Amino acid sequence: MGIKVLQQSKSQKQKEEAYLLFAKAADMGNLKAMEKMADALLFGNFGMQNITAAIQLYESLAKEGSCKAQNALGFLSSYGIGMEYDQAKALIYYTFGSAGGSMMSQMILGYRYLSGINVLQNCEVALSYYKKVADYIADTFEKSEGVPVEKVRLTEGPENLSSNSEILDWDIYQYYKFLAERGDAQIQKALHYFLKAAKAGSANAMAFIGKMYLEGNAAAPQNNATAFKYFSMAASKGNAIGLHGLGLLYFYGKGVPVNYAEALKYFQKAAEKGWPDAEFQLGFMYYSGSGIWKDYKLAFKYFYLASQSGQPLAIYYLAEMYATGTGVVRSCRTAVEKRLTFLKKRRCIQWRFYYGIELPFKDIHLARSLYDMAAQTSPDAYIPVFFALMKLETMHFLRDILFFNQFTMRWNWLKPDNTVGPHWDLFVIGLIVAGLILLLRNHRG
Repeated sequence: MGIKVLQQSKSQKQKEEAYLLFAKAADMGNLKAMEKMADALLFGNFGMQNITAAIQLYESLAKEGSCKAQNALGFLSSYGIGMEYDQAKALIYYTFGSAGGSMMSQMILGYRYLSGINVLQNCEVALSYYKKVADYIADTFEKSEGVPVEKVRLTEGPENLSSNSEILDWDIYQYYKFLAERGDAQIQKALHYFLKAAKAGSANAMAFIGKMYLEGNAAAPQNNATAFKYFSMAASKGNAIGLHGLGLLYFYGKGVPVNYAEALKYFQKAAEKGWPDAEFQLGFMYYSGSGIWKDYKLAFKYFYLASQSGQPLAIYYLAEMYATGTGVVRSCRTAVEKRLTFLKKRRCIQWRFYYGIELPFKDIHLARSLYDMAAQTSPDAYIPVFFALMKLETMHFLRDILFFNQFTMRWNWLKPDNTVGPHWDLFVIGLIVAGLILLLRNHRG
């Protein structure tokens, strides 16, 4: 109940009501509610911020086997926030969090093993951690009807929009809102304007109506026959989305008997028009041997074409092929890169984590050691290393302020890229050099 209230809350009062419900549930021993309250104490979402109390609650949850609590404790100990700075302890917390199913812990461990941060660098171990996350996301993605919903501009088709452009522009806006919010009112508006545009002759609108009826929602209840009707109308105009939709209906046997030959035909026609979802489906048919002979070279070709347009499942299967050496020379590094790209596309990273990096900053300690190594290797590197370290230490100082700042108040002026510009470090170095020259002159005078 509290989660539903929080998701629908638009005011501070509604958020407070949600956290009151969490507090009551937490008092009754509900682990999910206790996790929510621990997060609230850490970030100050409910009443006063209390990092110490948050840690105590996380530690209690960790004993109960909460992987989210393990992940949070790993994060806090890795930066020494409210508890002792201890990378070894953080690694243990992350390992337990990963074993418990925390995707965030798995991402962090993957990044650490990939970069060799506080562990021996090992691409294979990194790949195994990223695979766990990618497999979970891909499985969830494929279960949603196997039909990935992508944000597509209605004006991408070759049709002449002319007098209908104003209607279609509004359709674009409504469909984007439908994708982002999925609220009943927005879906109803989206369908209304799609029907209006379809009546005016928009093949894209016809195809999207078919897509809505195929997936089903409050405005357009799931109906394979209606989906077939609108996909057929769009396909008759040579529309790639409509052709792909008909391919899906025949491939999955929705409203029509399963017919892989028909599915292949429509996917090929849509792929010829550059539709990435159709390219992915062709790749999948050749990869899995669904109604056709297995051909990993053709599978790789179509997955690659689809991936160039950002089709997430195509990127996922490319990673699988590189990881196992199926139809391509095996490459651990390429497999990791593809999995990271897939995870980025699915936007599964939350709580200020990006690709498993605990903060959106490079690893300070690793950078220091590399700079020191460069200075020791060549005397010529001493001066550039000196200036690089000056920048690094400045960023380290600002990072600490900004990080603790997210728990208290936001000081936007402390972000040098926003205030001085992207080359702020050169500006600071120039000031330092000018200051040193002035000091030398005064000393000699």
